[in-house]
Amino acid sequence: MPDRPAPPRTTAELDAMRAAGRVVAEIHERTAAAVRPGVTTAALDRIAREVIERRGARPNFLGYHGFPAAICASPNEIVVHGIPGRRRLREGDIISIDCGAIVDGWHADAAFTAPVGDVSPEAARLIEVTRQALLAGIAQMCDGKRLGDVGHAVQTVVEGAGFGVVQDYVGHGIGRRLHQPPDVPNEGRPGKGRRIRLGDTYALEPMVSAGATHTRELADGWSVVTGDGAWAAHWEHTVAVTEDGPEVLTQSALA
Repeated sequence: MPDRPAPPRTTAELDAMRAAGRVVAEIHERTAAAVRPGVTTAALDRIAREVIERRGARPNFLGYHGFPAAICASPNEIVVHGIPGRRRLREGDIISIDCGAIVDGWHADAAFTAPVGDVSPEAARLIEVTRQALLAGIAQMCDGKRLGDVGHAVQTVVEGAGFGVVQDYVGHGIGRRLHQPPDVPNEGRPGKGRRIRLGDTYALEPMVSAGATHTRELADGWSVVTGDGAWAAHWEHTVAVTEDGPEVLTQSALA
């Protein structure tokens, strides 16, 4: 039998996802505050683990298909799935941090890209365009809309700015599992795709490249880089579809 989208969330289930989302939001705020030249990506992972433990949550990345950390830390040309380690951030870098948490068996997942010190105008624009693309997609997350409307909104912002949507990586449904159907592409045609329903929960996550949109995986088996070494940015939120419109469950001070 095909893997089908989950039924709409109940009030209690959404409350658990909101609690998980608040943990993720705190991780974002704490790690973003620590991003500076000289800090290691492993130090950022330790901050995330401390937040998760203090809040009584569980990390949903650590151990996922063998992933060895609580966050993905992806500098510069690494699009996603960067493994935290001894790498020290340098002035002018950018870094994408993707993380999640589990509360009472329910997941939340979100990502952001931050500048390291002073960055070039083009790097700053890449970060901001990707953030705006996420917000444009979220605005389409309303009862009766379709996933093609979401992808089209993201694609319009990205390509209108002269950047490209990274291929092969998309958003996803989220709930009892970190990744579940349906996929949420960052490209699409208005009015096409699965209909969005009240109570649905999705993780929207545009990944945007300043150059090539194809990718390759490094020898560590996780880190995904742009095919030409161009820098990339990544923003993500977990979103619920409510009667009042889209509700961002991982809302932080960053976006």
